Amino acid sequence: MKNVITFGTFDVFHFGHARILERAKEHGDRLIVGVSTDNLNLKKKSRRPLYKQNERLHIINSLKSVDMAFYEESLEMKREYIIQHNAHTLVMGDDWKGKFDHLNDICDVVYLERTPSISTTEIIEIIRSQ
Repeated sequence: MKNVITFGTFDVFHFGHARILERAKEHGDRLIVGVSTDNLNLKKKSRRPLYKQNERLHIINSLKSVDMAFYEESLEMKREYIIQHNAHTLVMGDDWKGKFDHLNDICDVVYLERTPSISTTEIIEIIRSQ
């Protein structure tokens, strides 16, 4: 059984999120998803997510492409998460290209092209401007 792991905030869930998770699942048998905690998102993006971490985790766990989701509490713990979940492949969006190549010693690292013209930040800005 080949485990695939990926990470994200998944706030204001959209088509791009669904597509990257579906495409990540194609790289193995089981898809494990680390969902950024509210505090991690605050550190990463200087803002809290619109949806609370338990709501975002519930959404991700309800998807048929996802076999298991857990809270990602620190960007620096990716290596530990990969080992803990026995992941063979790490899949990330290409906006992170090269940033996780150092993990090639414990798993395959794959960067997938993001769905063009859609992002949570963009959606939030559009809603706020209306």
